[in-house]
Amino acid sequence: MQVDAVVFDIDGVLVDVADSYRRAIIESVDRVCDTTIDREAVQSFKNAGGFNNDWELTHAAALFVLARREGLRMDVEAFTDRIAADEDGGGLPAAKRVVADLPSIAQARVRDRWDTDRLRDVFQALYLGADLYRELEGGDPPVSTAGYINDEPTLIDPATIADLTARFDAGVLTGRPAEEARIALDRVGLDVPADRRFTMDDWEESKPHPRALVELAERFDADRIAFAGDTLDDVRTARNADREDDARAYYAVGVLTGGLTGESGTRAFDEAGADAVVDDVNELVDLLE
Repeated sequence: MQVDAVVFDIDGVLVDVADSYRRAIIESVDRVCDTTIDREAVQSFKNAGGFNNDWELTHAAALFVLARREGLRMDVEAFTDRIAADEDGGGLPAAKRVVADLPSIAQARVRDRWDTDRLRDVFQALYLGADLYRELEGGDPPVSTAGYINDEPTLIDPATIADLTARFDAGVLTGRPAEEARIALDRVGLDVPADRRFTMDDWEESKPHPRALVELAERFDADRIAFAGDTLDDVRTARNADREDDARAYYAVGVLTGGLTGESGTRAFDEAGADAVVDDVNELVDLLE
């Protein structure tokens, strides 16, 4: 695959977030709603699309469990299938539309119990830990932990970083807040200038909207760009950029170290339009020319 630039997602590509972000989703819903979803259900939400922001996924998961309590007769697969079929982009707005199937009184009870501010605060406290929460969020955390952010094994080898950054322009496109992205990039040793990364804080849209990827390509002055990500929305981002930007070619590389793994993950990436699927990000060294 001949390219001029490579753009990385962070979660599930550069660092493993199974015991950090995804654990925080599950435990935040449990602490606030007294019941929760499992890891497979988290992946179902991811696959449905529109959940590049893990706070919004947490909110949608809480909405699901509260709606079930009020009589919504759907399992998580049916719920996320409805989100995936939504014609207006999926994500949290689509989850709200699914819950509108409930009678109005039941919907009101769900809304009364759906405390998105507390869900976000608990999530951040679990993920960041007490000290980092005070530094980044201000105030005392609602839950005191050492921080799941410390449980993120690196997935990219230093030799891979050296090889790829020597041969190509490198950028980052992530749903993380800027400071949390910086922490992850420092951990793996990938030095990406601020103008070559897009985080949650840098644009209003989120993946799979193509704007950030197209802007990175323009900043690189690149003709052929590979985007490596671990979700279907990452693949859709590259496909959308390729449709929008006639001047350049965009390649989607699915990475099997996030929630999508094995043969089923490969099939899902292929069906979403991935140009290549790799077992881990280090295979980009041989894939890209």
